[in-house]
Amino acid sequence: MARILVVDDDDDIRGLVAMRLKAAGHRVVAVSDGARALDLVDERGIPEVAVLDVTMPGMDGFQLLETLRERSGRDVKAVFLSARVQEEDVARGRAAGATYLTKPFIASALLSAVERAVPSEVTESW
Repeated sequence: MARILVVDDDDDIRGLVAMRLKAAGHRVVAVSDGARALDLVDERGIPEVAVLDVTMPGMDGFQLLETLRERSGRDVKAVFLSARVQEEDVARGRAAGATYLTKPFIASALLSAVERAVPSEVTESW
C-alpha cells in the first residue's frame, strides 16, 4: 500500500483519518502543521499521497502541497479535507490536481479518493 502523509491541526480529525487509512492497509504518518510535515519529509522522504487540511496555522494546505511538489520534483498526489466550502477554495484545490472533500466527511469517500490518488507504482516504505 501507499505511504500517506496526513496533515491537520485538529487532533480528532487527524487521528480519525490516520486510523481509517491504516485500517485500509496504508503506511500513515500524521502531523499537525506544515512545518512538522516538511521536517518529516526531510527525514523520511516524500509520500505517495498527502491528505491535507486547507486552513492550518503558519502554512496552509495549498502552500504545503506546492512545497512538497517543489521539493520532490514530481506531482505529489493530494486529497484536501477541509471545512472551507467556498467555491474558490474548491476550485483552487481541483486546479492543483487534487480531490477536494469537505468536512464533515464520509470515511468511504475519503478512502476512495485516496485509492484513486495512489500511483500505480509504490516505491519505498516509511
